[in-house]
Amino acid sequence: MSMKKILCIVGARPNFMKIAPIMRAFREQAPEIEAKLVHTGQHYDYAMNEAFFQQLEIPAPDISLEVGSGSHAQQTAEIMKRFEAVVDAEQPDCVLVVGDVNSTIACALVAAKKGVKVVHVEAGLRSRDRSMPEEINRILTDQLSDRLYVTEREAVANLRAEGVAEHRVVFAGNVMIDTLMHNLPRAVPAERTIAEACARAKSLRSAATFLESDHGYAVLTLHRPSNVDDHVVLGRLLAVLEDHCYKLPLVFPVHPRTQVKIREAGYSRFLENPQVLALPPIGYLEMLGLMKGARVVLTDSGGLQEETTALGIPCLTLRENTERPITITEGTNILVGTDTLSIAKELGRVMTHIDVQMNRPELWDGCAAIRIVKDIQRAL
Repeated sequence: MSMKKILCIVGARPNFMKIAPIMRAFREQAPEIEAKLVHTGQHYDYAMNEAFFQQLEIPAPDISLEVGSGSHAQQTAEIMKRFEAVVDAEQPDCVLVVGDVNSTIACALVAAKKGVKVVHVEAGLRSRDRSMPEEINRILTDQLSDRLYVTEREAVANLRAEGVAEHRVVFAGNVMIDTLMHNLPRAVPAERTIAEACARAKSLRSAATFLESDHGYAVLTLHRPSNVDDHVVLGRLLAVLEDHCYKLPLVFPVHPRTQVKIREAGYSRFLENPQVLALPPIGYLEMLGLMKGARVVLTDSGGLQEETTALGIPCLTLRENTERPITITEGTNILVGTDTLSIAKELGRVMTHIDVQMNRPELWDGCAAIRIVKDIQRAL
């Protein structure tokens, strides 16, 4: 039997955590499949890409498209133009895409139009909010895919409602949790990350502020346009967080775009508050250590909702909806939106209640990638 070829697509940092266990499973479980890694370059920060690839033990990309930034339309179109040439040259049996970024839909669309089978890992998630570009990417990618691997049973119901044939859908578990469990023993201790950051900071901050607080510390991430592009919403969020940071100091890895928006809106004082430790973007192992040691995580990220559930850390999601409802029904996640009263109430609650009631969701066991690769073996 001739060797089969599959092109595995990554484009942005959320993809890296999902592709790492899949590439490892192909190497260890399916030597008869040639799995090539294609990096579109949607996130093009060289230093950050290198750090994530090294920490997650992802092999260097076989093919790099280097598309860079642009509007959603420009970026998607440029990925399609460059990826089409790759498909023509490589003649793959299958294209595997993960998540919901522009690279996901762009490469799925090229493959589908060329008659190449499409596999979607993390299919069926829905926020019901079509103002989110990611929601459009999810819906369209799922309609194009021949094999859809889902992380939770509700995703199966979502796909059924959209007319996706059940024989195309496989409940495989969550590859993000594979990555978390594989790397947890290697997580950089929060004490080290915080101490090094405080030593570099030219301010009144001290590591003791964050490590010896009565309530511990909180981790904050903000990047969604709905939160950072609207000066009123951004100001409201920063104000309620500043009100609470004297009891619960904040460790804030700041997305570069978020930092620009904070300064443009005139809220630089938030980043200079001695109770707020603003960090440059950090590696996966550093972030894992910070989350593991945190009292609570406040975020508008999708992946952090899953990771905090797996770690048993309370998560307050600063969004009006989530495509990961299982993190609420079975996990540690609470949807607080941008309402200051809700945020204040839940921050007060997590500071007074240490115990967290949660169950690890079904098949979030560290073996999702192996199940996916074995199913692909059978399908090919």
